[in-house]
Amino acid sequence: MKTDTAAVAKTENGWPSHLAATGLCVAVALVSWPLARWLDLANIVMLFLLAVVIAAVRLGRGPAIVAAFLSVALFDFFFVPPQFSFAVNDVQYLVTFAVMLVVALIIGQLTTSLKARADDAVARAAEQSGLYRLAQELAGTLTVTHTISATAAFVAQQLGAHLAVLLPDAQDELQLAALDEGDAKRYQLSANERAAARAVYHSATTVDAPELGRDDGERMLLPLIGATRSRGVMIVAAASRASAQQKLSAHGALLRAVASLFTTAIERLHYVDVASKSELEMQSERLRASILAAISHDVRTPLTALYGLADTLASDPALTTPQTHDTAINMRDQAMQLNNMVTNLLDMARLQAGRVTLRREWQPLDEVVGASIRFAAPALKLRHVKTSLAPDLPLVNIDAVLMERVLCNLLENAAKYSPDASVIALAARALGSDIEVSIANAGKGFAPDRMAQIFTLFERGEPEAHASGMGVGLAICRAIVEAHGGRINASNPPEGGACVSFTLPRGVPPDIELDAGLEAGAT
Repeated sequence: MKTDTAAVAKTENGWPSHLAATGLCVAVALVSWPLARWLDLANIVMLFLLAVVIAAVRLGRGPAIVAAFLSVALFDFFFVPPQFSFAVNDVQYLVTFAVMLVVALIIGQLTTSLKARADDAVARAAEQSGLYRLAQELAGTLTVTHTISATAAFVAQQLGAHLAVLLPDAQDELQLAALDEGDAKRYQLSANERAAARAVYHSATTVDAPELGRDDGERMLLPLIGATRSRGVMIVAAASRASAQQKLSAHGALLRAVASLFTTAIERLHYVDVASKSELEMQSERLRASILAAISHDVRTPLTALYGLADTLASDPALTTPQTHDTAINMRDQAMQLNNMVTNLLDMARLQAGRVTLRREWQPLDEVVGASIRFAAPALKLRHVKTSLAPDLPLVNIDAVLMERVLCNLLENAAKYSPDASVIALAARALGSDIEVSIANAGKGFAPDRMAQIFTLFERGEPEAHASGMGVGLAICRAIVEAHGGRINASNPPEGGACVSFTLPRGVPPDIELDAGLEAGAT
């Protein structure tokens, strides 16, 4: 139900309403004239007061005041002796006129006030009913377009106004969310409107900006304030500047309620979308982890047997032909490399499934580094590893087996993507509350556009790299480092090459208590 404010204003202030009030009073005088011989003057006064009440109810406050003064004048002119004259024979009639005028004005005022309150109550009830229906409809919307359409229909029905919605894009820039091409043409926003919308979006304050309406009506800009962030801006545009019923500022509470309902619906759709994507990602990750675990376990057993047979064949003294011996060694090395890939896949599946428990112990980092270099020796046989460990490194609380896996993977990657006879630098130092470990090589470095993806499963630094691999090693390193509470990142140093560094929490090592006998011997 649309509130016809313009019609009410025209009724109260236009000359037709005053002319109607005048005609009503004249009609009462004409009807009362032939009845004057049977009715007392007091009863005729009641008829004129009835005319004032009718004028107040039907025509408004202004016409009721006109009817009050005109009723007194007509009563004096036609019914008070001497008739057809404004003169009076009895001074008491002046009191009658004064009382009649005051009573008529009071009745007119009370009647118009009561009617205004009744009309306001009806309008508010209609607004509340409309808001309830809008809330019901928005609770069942499935798309943003449907949500905007329902809200625009409500605003048009209640206020006769147009609705435009600006929603942020991925770069947090406001974009017009048009329902169709016709809406996109209709809601061409000016530069001032877009600037005002950005200000409303960032300040989260409502702006009533009639100066933005140009020639087609007033504008009200309302922020869409969500639970965690601002969701956009709603622009309500009056259909016509000249129409008094389009005074949007008089409906600020209603429009704020509409903006709140719209924001709730938009957030519901957003979180439903996020939940659906998260559920799909969880199911995909669960399926992938299950497949990896099954394949890795089933492939690992024959690989172990294949490596054992190849190693036995390579060490057989009966192989006297060099070519046959080299073939057996290559078979053994390739089987070992394949076994390492399967082991990485199996470890990654366990890490993603959360089935790995860290066996932490306080131990020196240099021992872990030394063991890792020995394990990675086959991959490093054509490179030189240069270690630089700070002498003041404290003990670290780590799972040594898993940390050796991290260092081995990083050393093997550094060797894989560096030229023969080059240097691989391994350094460790205390950095504030962390221990930083870095491994750098002399290769051509990481591709700048893939720097953020190289720690993702099945992502490689070079998609078409000559070196073998499946893009699992760095993903395992990140999972293990983060399980220890650290961080890992990749960079290209200014001097060239590539560098992968990770941090581990420093912690507080336990105090070492010396044996009593050792203490006595020391003294």
